[in-house]
Amino acid sequence: MIKNKSLVSITDFSREEILHVLDLAAQFESNPNQPILQGHIIASLFFEPSTRTRLSFETAMNRLGARVIGFSDPGVTSATKGETLKDTIKMVSNYADLIVMRHPLEGAARYASEQSRVPIVNAGDGANQHPSQTLLDMYSIRKTQGRLEDLKIAMVGDLKYGRTVHSLIQAMSDFNPTFYFVAPDELKMPNEYKQFLDERGIRYEEYTDMADVLPKADILYMTRVQKERFADLMEYERVKNTYVLHNAMLDDTKDNLKILHPLPRVGEISEDVDLNPKAYYFKQAENGMYTRMGIIAGILTGM
Repeated sequence: MIKNKSLVSITDFSREEILHVLDLAAQFESNPNQPILQGHIIASLFFEPSTRTRLSFETAMNRLGARVIGFSDPGVTSATKGETLKDTIKMVSNYADLIVMRHPLEGAARYASEQSRVPIVNAGDGANQHPSQTLLDMYSIRKTQGRLEDLKIAMVGDLKYGRTVHSLIQAMSDFNPTFYFVAPDELKMPNEYKQFLDERGIRYEEYTDMADVLPKADILYMTRVQKERFADLMEYERVKNTYVLHNAMLDDTKDNLKILHPLPRVGEISEDVDLNPKAYYFKQAENGMYTRMGIIAGILTGM
């Protein structure tokens, strides 16, 4: 039961609660127009640019029959006058039954949940967490593989700043995965997440060459190198094109391999991959709407 719970970190939901959200997502995929939230108001507060996350959340709200308030540009809010995040959240929680928030600062969502009278759903806070993305990733993995248990998952690219991979390794740790981390030295998986896996006895291996892991993986999780996370643009220029996946590289991969990407891509997956049946990233984005319907409906109705 996730009724009235905030979702700030994927660790806020237990294994059973995660599976419950995935089951709800499957229900909504089979029947996506269910106006069960008529009379509810949901605030969508995006302090940072977003396309897929914001639109899929707001589509989910509308398909559930809720009314949506909020903003996608903090420049049109009282934040430009110096209003604090605390005051913004306290004000908006007077108006809405649920707040979905994206913010560039790590920890902002947790702080907001401590100030709000209503549940907060974290739509991404800096390089920290992106739990709804994790749930849609897990939904995509379960749909394509038929299970979550005992899978080999390769993560490629920006593993240092990539909040999607940080959340996913935490959530998948309950399902006995093996991880292959592929990144340049500048973007390796942070030690805190490797320590998390060590403490739970989860297997992982680190590589610098993507070719070493392609034949072994059930899931290939590509990420973009995020320019906006770099203080040193020279460092960004050195690593931005380190890994580019081309269709020919998939010839010797497993038949069940699926390629995921949180999007947007900026060159790390060649367009010649798009027609390969192993490419799943656009369907993955569609799955986000159903998963976010499950999150919102579960929190507000307890279904």
